[in-house]
Amino acid sequence: MIRYFQLWLVVVTAWMIVTGCSPKSYVVLMDSPDGTTGKVAVSSAQGNVLLAKSRTGIDLDGSSDVPFSVDESQIQKDFGEAMAARPPLPTSLMLYYKQGGTELTESSRVLIPALLKMLRMHPAPDISVIGHTDTMGEDDFNERVGLERAQSVADIIRGELKKERKMKEEDIHITVVSHGERNLLIATPDNTPEPKNRRVEITVR
Repeated sequence: MIRYFQLWLVVVTAWMIVTGCSPKSYVVLMDSPDGTTGKVAVSSAQGNVLLAKSRTGIDLDGSSDVPFSVDESQIQKDFGEAMAARPPLPTSLMLYYKQGGTELTESSRVLIPALLKMLRMHPAPDISVIGHTDTMGEDDFNERVGLERAQSVADIIRGELKKERKMKEEDIHITVVSHGERNLLIATPDNTPEPKNRRVEITVR
């Protein structure tokens, strides 16, 4: 499953504060990409106002402490240019492995196209690939297997960037590390097979 980092609300809010060009400067609370809505507290001469409903705004000059609704056309008029210029959000993907090696599970194998699509969302990707194992076997072995898993995914990414974008090796930024059996997704005792711990986490910024 691809997870979208919940940074969009903060970034868009900052853009709106800086670039709002309506007669009165105001901030608007927007949904996150996953459809959830956070909250933002706004302080002014009138006091503190908490925005908790999507597409509600508040004036920043302190002339009113009453939130108001902002329709989509007004948002696009006032902030559309700034919103279009924001960089792509970081995204992450988890791939899972069969026991003891670098063979992906069938359900993860079919996610490779999603990984390649994720790369296309980022014009100049900065990529982190972290390999993990379960607690079966010795620490040194698991550290090595985690690195092999991470490196196998990094090789797929590197090959795609060279093929599709004609990128040179020196222009591809991939950090590859192993956490072995450290940082388990599912806490287990030693020597416990746990499919969800046998994974590689890919983050693209």
